[in-house]
Amino acid sequence: MDRDEVWRTIDAERAALASLLMSLDEDEWASPSLCAGWTVRDVAAHVISSPRATPTDVVRAMLRAGGDFDRAIYIEARRRAARPTEQIIEDYHLMAGSRRHPLGTTYVDPLVDVLVHTQDIAVPLGRVHAMPVDAAAAAAALVWRRTFPFRARRRLRGYRLVATDTAWSAGEGLAVEGPIQAILLLLTGRTTAVRRAPGTAALQLVAPRGAHP
Repeated sequence: MDRDEVWRTIDAERAALASLLMSLDEDEWASPSLCAGWTVRDVAAHVISSPRATPTDVVRAMLRAGGDFDRAIYIEARRRAARPTEQIIEDYHLMAGSRRHPLGTTYVDPLVDVLVHTQDIAVPLGRVHAMPVDAAAAAAALVWRRTFPFRARRRLRGYRLVATDTAWSAGEGLAVEGPIQAILLLLTGRTTAVRRAPGTAALQLVAPRGAHP
């Protein structure tokens, strides 16, 4: 996917997530997501914070968190999640077409965010939203290359991951095959989502614990 294709997909997936959010009741907004300690509301606010975050926002969050990256993300998500539901949803409409991404990230990072976090919300609520295959492959490639924050290559050392629905593979060792959506969830630590995905018995065998926000 080229840059324009990535951004078009981000726009489409954010719009789809906004539609899902608009269908939820308040109990569902307060439900646990796949990210430990994060509610659906927290994740929903976090996804759309990406195009709004300024370098100053990033620095302030890191200072509040004492330099802890994970805690900084959580603090900022909770801050934005404290607003009324209507404002969180409105952010998705206001930021439609935005090409901004946080300091220190690439244009593919918001794609990873919206693809994975949509599953963080949808799966525990029993909703189904399939990832676009090409987009999931592009996101998986970035996650595999990066050493932080998911550390996928270290966690999955000794395995060769092979997508069954697109030309994507990575790693060396025992072959583990499955749809690219399930592979992306595995790479990002979404154990519960991997276990619920169809056709992923082999992936379940190597699913890591925990899920990074």
